[in-house]
Amino acid sequence: MINVTKRNGSVEPLNLNKFHRVVEWACEGLAGVSASSIEIKSHIQFFDGITTSEIQETLIKASAELITEDTPNYQYVASRLINYDLRKKVYGGPNPDKLTFIIHRNIAAGYYDSAISGYYDDEELEQLDRCIVHDRDFDIVYAGMEQFRGKYLIKNRVTNTFYETPQVAYMLISMILFRNYTHDRIKYVKDFYDSISTFEISLPTPIMAGLRSPQKQFSSCVLIETADSLDSINTTSSAIVKYVSQKAGIGIGGGAIRAIGSKIRNGDASHTGVIPFWKHFQTAVKSCSQGGVRGGAATLYYPIWHYEVEDLLVLKNNKGVEENRIRQLDYGVQFNKLMYERLLNNGVITLFSPTDIPQVYDAFFKNNNDFKVLYEKAEKDPNIRKKTIPAIELFSAFVQERKDTGRIYLMNVDHANDHGSFDKEVAPIKQSNLCCEITLPTKPLNDINDGAPIKKHIKMTKADYEKYLIWRKNNPNTPLPNS
Repeated sequence: MINVTKRNGSVEPLNLNKFHRVVEWACEGLAGVSASSIEIKSHIQFFDGITTSEIQETLIKASAELITEDTPNYQYVASRLINYDLRKKVYGGPNPDKLTFIIHRNIAAGYYDSAISGYYDDEELEQLDRCIVHDRDFDIVYAGMEQFRGKYLIKNRVTNTFYETPQVAYMLISMILFRNYTHDRIKYVKDFYDSISTFEISLPTPIMAGLRSPQKQFSSCVLIETADSLDSINTTSSAIVKYVSQKAGIGIGGGAIRAIGSKIRNGDASHTGVIPFWKHFQTAVKSCSQGGVRGGAATLYYPIWHYEVEDLLVLKNNKGVEENRIRQLDYGVQFNKLMYERLLNNGVITLFSPTDIPQVYDAFFKNNNDFKVLYEKAEKDPNIRKKTIPAIELFSAFVQERKDTGRIYLMNVDHANDHGSFDKEVAPIKQSNLCCEITLPTKPLNDINDGAPIKKHIKMTKADYEKYLIWRKNNPNTPLPNS
């Protein structure tokens, strides 16, 4: 006789009918799927003491392997099987616990922020519990459920013990974001919950994974700028470690550090250049994971006219040795109007150490006209260390690295500051991060031909929408695609 070990540790004889029923339930109502195909595909090797979780994972994997363009509904079968397994682990069965119980249990276990219990009383929690639509978990396809299991759900990442299901996570995120609202707070929480749980709004990983935890990270991206001093560099490194551990992605403004060969303390020492310090930032970024969810990540920004730019452009390149490469950071190279003018006019770009021309460095972000005047003045000053490179060579080197690595980016600092929401004279934008997005109003985008909604829940960038308008103009009578 083969015995099965259940989730609670008890042992009972293997009952194949139970697993047949689970697979049949997972396939119910879905076209083009077959419970028997899943069972055959699974090739389960039963042995005495096999756990129910091992059997369930085998069935999930078998369902996922059957997903094809011709049989897409297996993604829902696999999703249902994950949800079945998840509810067994979190609730002990198919029916979710009350929200109040879940919150208090998870606070006691140390996985929810203890402050949550002070934000809402039990009556409000009862109202919000009635707002949760747990069946929306089954609208999440297999890939999404794997994201939830691997990244988003609160769990003990050592024992793989889960403490919530997707709809509870969505509700807790909404509750924390609107915790300080005094007017119609429950309505705001419900409306936001409905928006994120029906995929009208997509949230970044740090918010999804950490907002209700004791780390309670509210920002998915953090921008840190270093000045040209050891104190600032070390403070930057410390901040990177802190925010990476809080699950934030990092944008580093690293262009202000003086170039190699610059004098230190009136010349009693020669500077090692930016690369050793950027390596220091790389170590900080990779020193800890983002709460076990993913590794730390950062993009470092510097101007195209930095004295060391020839060496900096190739930092991501697979050629070379570790001593002259920093491959675990991404890079943003900063341009402005004058740099493009030099390219178009077959001119040169003059390279400087930022500390030799601090006013030029500041004007680079604040004012194009001031930058041009100061930059050209510095070019004519024989007392300032510099070197010149044909603009076409620098731009070509950038494009080559962009093509080869795919992880070096372009930032037009004048456009970022002229068209941004910040006052560039007070707080100029000096760096960014890769998570920045352009969003459109939440109301449906309308078809300019007949006014009909393109789609109830649409995710479209501004550029995509502009392309769509051109397409509609050229195809006025073509029906809208379903997707």
